This record gives sequence, C-alpha cells and structure tokens, in this order.
Amino acid sequence: MNRELVQEYYGEILQSSADLKTSACCDGGGVPTAYRPLLAKLHPDVIAKYYGCGVAVPTALSGASVLDLGSGSGRDSYMISQLVGADGRVVGVDMTDAQLATATEHLDWHMERFGYAEPNVRFLKGYIETLGELPLEPGSFDVIVSNCVINLSVDKPAVLKGAHDLLKEGGELYFADVYCDRRLPDDVRKDPLLYGECLGGALYWGDFLEMAKRAGFRDPRLVASRPLDVEDAAMAEKLGSARFYSATYRLFKLPQLEASCEDYGQAVIYRGGVPEEPDVFVLDDHHAIERGKVFPVCGNTWHMLKETRFAPVFEFIGDFSNHYGLFEGCGSGIPFSSGGVSAGGDEPGCC
Repeated sequence: MNRELVQEYYGEILQSSADLKTSACCDGGGVPTAYRPLLAKLHPDVIAKYYGCGVAVPTALSGASVLDLGSGSGRDSYMISQLVGADGRVVGVDMTDAQLATATEHLDWHMERFGYAEPNVRFLKGYIETLGELPLEPGSFDVIVSNCVINLSVDKPAVLKGAHDLLKEGGELYFADVYCDRRLPDDVRKDPLLYGECLGGALYWGDFLEMAKRAGFRDPRLVASRPLDVEDAAMAEKLGSARFYSATYRLFKLPQLEASCEDYGQAVIYRGGVPEEPDVFVLDDHHAIERGKVFPVCGNTWHMLKETRFAPVFEFIGDFSNHYGLFEGCGSGIPFSSGGVSAGGDEPGCC
C-alpha cells in the first residue's frame, strides 16, 4: 500500500470525520474529563478534520518537548500545546498538504486563545518513516505521541526506530492505534478502503510487541483498549472472523528494562502532583496507583517511574539488592479487553 493512497484518502476523499465508514479512525472512547476544557478551546475546523482512534495525550507534560507523528489537522498538537505551557514545545509532522493547511491556518488563532506571546507549536511536512531526514535533533524529545497513524505507515519498524532515536533517555512513545487478533491476508491488507479506514494496515498485536522490542522499547505497556465494531456489511464480509481493537500503548526508552517482570520486593507511593490525576496515577491498564498507598511494583515499573518525568511525584521503597523471581501474576495471551483499570496493589498483576 503506498503513501499516495493515504494522502488522497485523508486529504481529498475525507472532508470530515463524518465521512469515515467505520469507528476505527475516530475516537469512540471519548475524551477524559480533564481534557475536555482543552478541547473546547480548539477551532471547529481542526476538530472536524480529526481522524484518531483514541486519546494519545499523556499526563504530566508541563514544560515538555513533544513530537506529534501524523499530526493531521493539529487537534492533539493544540491540546498538548496547552498542557506543555509556554515553556514547552510541540512539533507536528504530517505528509498530507490539506491536513497541514488546516493546522497551520489556525496557528495564530490558537496561540491568542491560549494566551501565549510566542507560538509553542510548529508543523513540518514529512514522512514518519524517515524522521531522521527532518530538522529534528536526536535525543531531544521528552514524549512522542501518535494517534491512529502508525497502522497507515508503509514501514512500521522504521517509525518505531525513528521515534526511539529522537527520544531522550527516559522519554516515551505514547500512541493510540488499531490492532488485530491475527495476521491479515494479503487481499485484506491491500484493499484500498480497508487500508484507508485503518483496518487493512492493523498489526497483529503479537507482531507489534516484537517489533517494538527490536526498536529498543523492551517492555511495551498497554494503557487502554476497546473492541472495534465494523458495521458496514460489505467490509465485515471481507474481514471475516478477524477482530480489531483500538489500543493505547506507552513505550519507554529505558535500556535498564529487563525482558521479564522481575520481583525485587520494591514498592512506590504516589504523592499526588499530576494535575490530570490528583488521586490515582494510571501507568497502564493494571497499574492504577492510589495517592498515599504503598503499591508493590516489579523492577521494570520501578524504572518507568524512577527514571522518567514521573519521578518527582513518587516515593520509592526498596532497591535491586534482592531478587525474588518473576513478579506474581505475569501471564500470556491476547492483552486487549473491553474494560477498566484495576486499582490497588493487594493483588499485583503482571508488569
């Protein structure tokens, strides 16, 4: 599948999110309450031409440098602009002229509305498979985000490797995308409509995990997921028994991470301090850490909190001097589900 098809579909065929044939490329999961005031400040044109499959906006971004891969109309970039503040910066990268035109047309409008004297957002035309060719310094970003774009890429391993190169040590790739419960046949992957609707390019989740690890992200963490329904009868017939999921992952650039979740008898206490999560800090779909409560963690989770921008809001208990084997609860199987994050720490799940 070539770039020209994707550019045509998102630049010419689709005029708004209402033109999509399925829910795969739109946010059926809703916007978290903490982010709704940010969304309310965005220009209507930017919102109308948004094609995303989740909320690819992490917390604790004040003062951060953020890269938005496949920034499209700029919706997520402008939301993040408000979170990083005047001292942070956001760079959006997209290959579609029509989408870039929408984003850049409203740049000054947004900066005035946000109360910034100088823009903290800029947009670049480029391909997410060749990030090294853009005027971006390696190791210069705290966070890289992407919203339902990597599945459309012609070279997904190159996207992950390029993101890894641009992140600072302890930085993270936080992104929403579409996945499948199996490897898709060629006729599905090459179908123009299915590809444009974010289904044909969906990765089998097991292949994605291995791909992420080869790029240097050793312990991918699933943040949230939901099943996708394909209501169009003709499309559903082509897809057969394949099942699709919208999922948000966070991948940390931390060479200290081990291949498995190992138990060193460690724990953390969330002190509070993340504005969007005053009472419960959510690292992933089985780490909802209540403020003030001792929460047992594996060694990898310890590093994800201790060696990243999250360190100031946590207290750390223990070290790596004693090893107690594999962390209790680790297992295997398809990771996606239709609901919920389990809080606590009494029965720790797989890290």
